[in-house]
Amino acid sequence: MSNNITFSKEELERYSRHLIIPDFNIEGQRKLKAAKVLVVGTGGLGAPLLSYLVAAGVGNIGIVDFDTVDDSNLQRQILFTVDDVGRPKVEAAAERLRKQNPHVNIKTYNTALTSQNALDIIKDYDVVADGTDNFPTRYLVNDACVLLNKVNVYASIFRFEGQASVFNYTDKDGNTGPTYRDLFPSPPPPGLVPSCAEGGVIGVLPGILGSLQANEVIKVISGVGDTLSGRLFLFDALTFETRTLKIHRDPANPLNGENPTQTELIDYDQFCGIPSQEGKTTVKELTVQDLYELIEDKKDFQLVDVREPYEYEIANLGGELIPLKQVEEQVSKIASDKKVVVHCRSGKRSGQAIEQLEKKYGFTNLYNLKGGILAWADEIDDTVAKY
Repeated sequence: MSNNITFSKEELERYSRHLIIPDFNIEGQRKLKAAKVLVVGTGGLGAPLLSYLVAAGVGNIGIVDFDTVDDSNLQRQILFTVDDVGRPKVEAAAERLRKQNPHVNIKTYNTALTSQNALDIIKDYDVVADGTDNFPTRYLVNDACVLLNKVNVYASIFRFEGQASVFNYTDKDGNTGPTYRDLFPSPPPPGLVPSCAEGGVIGVLPGILGSLQANEVIKVISGVGDTLSGRLFLFDALTFETRTLKIHRDPANPLNGENPTQTELIDYDQFCGIPSQEGKTTVKELTVQDLYELIEDKKDFQLVDVREPYEYEIANLGGELIPLKQVEEQVSKIASDKKVVVHCRSGKRSGQAIEQLEKKYGFTNLYNLKGGILAWADEIDDTVAKY
């Protein structure tokens, strides 16, 4: 396929540092230009990953993301500037990338990747690079790649630590390596592993791991070097220690083990233990406008903040600080005889706190602040720091 690929004079000049590598040369560049790579997520990992793939001359790139650019993204998502805040990420990313290399075809999908659309989107690509930040989507990407026989180049990050591997890769001898499900047969319990939005991430870490992902994608496409197939690379940015662990195929893998039982995509929220909207416990909510009126009218109520102390220092609404993990041991501080408004950054942790308190202690007077302190900053007081 790549034998029919030709280059303009401008492209030959652009890629000249690739072309003079003896092991890569023009044939490697032809393979890059002919390739089709889908990048899922344009966040911390997706930004450097996309930048280097486009710069390298991967000819056809798809970008999937449903999010919009937020101020808190700019600490690590280097594709975006302050002018992009509020724009769809795929739109802002594509605009920047086309300026970086006009010789690359970029297709955008401004949508969440789901069990309903994943196969249709992924089927047209050779390699999928997973830059997502949640377990349901990681399992979805993995399973779709296995069902469609596509290579899955994976990375994940958290605080100061990152990991990377190449899944479902078939080598020159026809041997297919392990997949994400061989490494993690079962997802962790919901809430055990915080997201980057909840736990944080040092800004340069996704740059390092995203660059490693781009390197693996280029190796997979060009056939140059040994990929991370069958290996898991671990990196600790605090200690600058690295480890590489061996991964093996699991005979019990439900997709491609000895006795496969799964032949289609499933409900990945359910698989990861996340309740569906139908079965989800509903907690009472107040909007930030409702809270503002309670304050203005000097109503007698209690405001409880379930974030961490360091978050409280960044921005707070003057509520009583009771971090989520201490809610049960400090339950005596929570009033039962008046309205109690519970809030966190976005409304997720405060919802969890209320569910705990209602289930175990029978509270009936708790209200979750919808959208949390982020909504307050957006709708009520723009001097409150968003983070």
